[in-house]
Amino acid sequence: MKQHFPLKNVQQEKRIFRNRVFISIGLVSFFLLLLVVRYAYLQISNFDEFATASDKNRIRLQPLAPARGYIYDRNGVLLADNYPVFTATLSRADVEDIDATIERLTPILELTEEDIERFQSRIKTARKTERVSIKLNLNETDIARFSEVKFQFSGVNIETQMTRYYPHGELFAHVIGYVGRINDKELKEIDKDAYAGTNLIGKIGVEKSYEHLLHGVPGNESVEADAHGNVLRHLGRKDPVRGNDLYLSLDYGLQVVASEQLAGRRGAIVALDPRTGEILALVSSPSFNPNLFVTGISHTNYAALRDNIDQPLYNRAVQGVYPPGSTIKPMFGLGGIHYGLVDWSTAIQDYGYFTLPGDSHRFRDHKKSGHGIVNMHTAQVVSCDTYFYVLSYRMGIEKMNDWMRQFGFSEHTGVDLPSESTGLYPSPEWKMRTRNAKWMRGETISVSIGQGAFTATPLQLAMATAITANQGFKVTPHVLRESRGARPFKVHNGTNGRIEFNGTDEDWIKMRDAMVDVIQSGTGKGIKSGLQYSIAGKTGTAQVKSIAQGKRYNEALLTDRQLDHGLFVGFAPAEKPEIAIAVILENGRGGSAATALARPILDYWLLNKDKNPIRPSAAQISGGLMTAGLKPSELPSAEGARSTTTPAQDTAASAPATPAAAPSATIESD
Repeated sequence: MKQHFPLKNVQQEKRIFRNRVFISIGLVSFFLLLLVVRYAYLQISNFDEFATASDKNRIRLQPLAPARGYIYDRNGVLLADNYPVFTATLSRADVEDIDATIERLTPILELTEEDIERFQSRIKTARKTERVSIKLNLNETDIARFSEVKFQFSGVNIETQMTRYYPHGELFAHVIGYVGRINDKELKEIDKDAYAGTNLIGKIGVEKSYEHLLHGVPGNESVEADAHGNVLRHLGRKDPVRGNDLYLSLDYGLQVVASEQLAGRRGAIVALDPRTGEILALVSSPSFNPNLFVTGISHTNYAALRDNIDQPLYNRAVQGVYPPGSTIKPMFGLGGIHYGLVDWSTAIQDYGYFTLPGDSHRFRDHKKSGHGIVNMHTAQVVSCDTYFYVLSYRMGIEKMNDWMRQFGFSEHTGVDLPSESTGLYPSPEWKMRTRNAKWMRGETISVSIGQGAFTATPLQLAMATAITANQGFKVTPHVLRESRGARPFKVHNGTNGRIEFNGTDEDWIKMRDAMVDVIQSGTGKGIKSGLQYSIAGKTGTAQVKSIAQGKRYNEALLTDRQLDHGLFVGFAPAEKPEIAIAVILENGRGGSAATALARPILDYWLLNKDKNPIRPSAAQISGGLMTAGLKPSELPSAEGARSTTTPAQDTAASAPATPAAAPSATIESD
């Protein structure tokens, strides 16, 4: 009999289907629950974190560089200006392959190796949201070429940034200094938050000394940007704080006159107010154009300045050290009075030379036949070397060193300019330490007339002269007169103590009178003609090439750079000094030439500065108000121009070797 099986088991199929439905619902419910939990985790528990991350892709905090403070002279003449330039910048957040981008930009923007090196050094430490400059001061051709291919360079833009301009070029280069691109060493030392968005920093001069005042405080701006880094809208802003404006003690007109005296020559002039220590003029010649350094000087141009035999980058006024020659005789003579070794009646017989006891070597006076009977007053007027040879033998080098250091020799003056040299007032301890040799008696004799190993800067000579004018009261030379802005800064003006002196006030007056007679009848009488005020001065001659014993000075056998340096120090009016001055004229053939340079400077300050002041012309003043893209080299020259126009009031290196010191052999003085 045949068996029949049902075609399907309905009950079993229903059971299987029901089980599958339950499993499916369970799986869907599980994953849905998992999705809800994950969604809650992202949207509730970690909302702040992911909202911030999302905003970072859309909203950025961009630094706003502060405007640098302006620099003016004492009368409000603008010495350091700000002007806008077009700058190519790159945002790290919007560029994946920075090296490839720079390589593609090189022919478009004509980037040099120096441009690329500067960019690479800065990009290493830049924040991800920071825009780093690729090239400053783009011209119209650069901008036009980039505009055609802008769409290919996401994160690269052309912006307007402020940079520095020095409208008077070489005139104030050594004292104002300049700003330049921040280098690797400076990046390690500066506060990166304080310099966010900033490319420039003070390198030398006032720009470096007062960087903390001039720089200001950066701000920031919150912006919404698209995927290409283009700003869509501004969301918020914290304004930067502009740097302080600095008003210097320098006088534009006096600086012009002093620069004219040294035009085409090597030397330095420092003039200061002996009552306050304010530096009125500071000139080092030759000079250089500081505008070349602002956006980055080329290797070729820098090498030309660095290798120039006349050393234009060298600040002779502050860094240059020279044998001071006879200019220190008034200070040294007062030392003899201080120690009670001489008085104003002490006299010697000058036969034209001096010999140490037991030694046949003759230390010659500059006058071969001698000056006869000479006292302190006459010794200053005729600059008798022999008198000071005798005095140094009595005093000894240790006492000489102690006394002369009180005038600031072999010490920093405290001037508010960087890289100041101390010069050298030698001593037995110094010679043993540096040369491992004993001090020789003859070296003391040479030092007594500012020769031998004795060197000083023009600034030190000006300060020592000011102390003499002040009858022993000390001053600290400085160029900052006033600071105006958000950061308070107080400038100290005036005297700060008095040197220890065992003489009387009358001794200071007698030394002043002797210095007056230097101009009236002595070695400085070449400038006395037509004087309308009294000058107390002292000439000096610093020997560059030694003269062998028994030989005479023969200028015809020397090269131009072997000729004697000429020096002059003085103050005026002698009875109530308003200005003290130091002049060094390299290879000037003696003190007379340097003395002649001082007269126009003193005349301007005492006779002409009020009734006929020198001011920059209107063209020079407007020259600093430039439009974006113009280079300083395209502007009219501003150097040395004179005008009586009232100035507009704007509201908005390794150092080369120092000049050679004179050897300590036989001396020929003025």
